[in-house]
Amino acid sequence: MKVVVDFDVCQSNALCMEIAPEVFEVREDGLLYLLDEHPGEELRARVEEAVDTCPTQAISIEG
Repeated sequence: MKVVVDFDVCQSNALCMEIAPEVFEVREDGLLYLLDEHPGEELRARVEEAVDTCPTQAISIEG
């Protein structure tokens, strides 16, 4: 699986980070960082929850 973030749409509200902190991080500069573009399958359910929770639909999964 590959996690894709549209940073032009992302508002860095950190909901994804709360769900999957191994994959997403909002730093002190207020920006979202993708920590793991290819997380393991054991994180798929949480990444899918982050996709569904994102209010701007900036996150998607390929594969």
